[in-house]
Amino acid sequence: MSDEHISDEYTVLNVMGPYREPREPAFSFDYSVLRPHWGTPQGVRVKVLIKQELEYYKEKFLEVTGGTSGQQLRINQIVCRYIADQKLELGNQDGLFSDRRDVMIGPFGDELQHLAPLLERWMQEQKDRIRKEIQENVGI
Repeated sequence: MSDEHISDEYTVLNVMGPYREPREPAFSFDYSVLRPHWGTPQGVRVKVLIKQELEYYKEKFLEVTGGTSGQQLRINQIVCRYIADQKLELGNQDGLFSDRRDVMIGPFGDELQHLAPLLERWMQEQKDRIRKEIQENVGI
């Protein structure tokens, strides 16, 4: 195992959210992550844009429509968390939180645009599994 691989390893100790961001159309999750060579965990906030990421994924890949407002809320929670988890993983692969400091992983635009196609590929690959989870947990 190379030193580079070791530095990519991390453990998620806790996740809190989703929180509605007050000044932008996004939800956020706060992750507490720890790498094997760190003495203490660090915070990583991951933002999921409502229209460009959450709604886009639901409409283009999951094709989930209908349901009560409670069912739609639960679907949003499930899908948003999956997107945030994947953005955390892609951020790790890109070295966004390799240093021990608190970090925010925002929208995959501008300087993070190169990660957007990776997120979209993941969305395509995971759509059947997430549809099944929604069917089992929400009934839609």
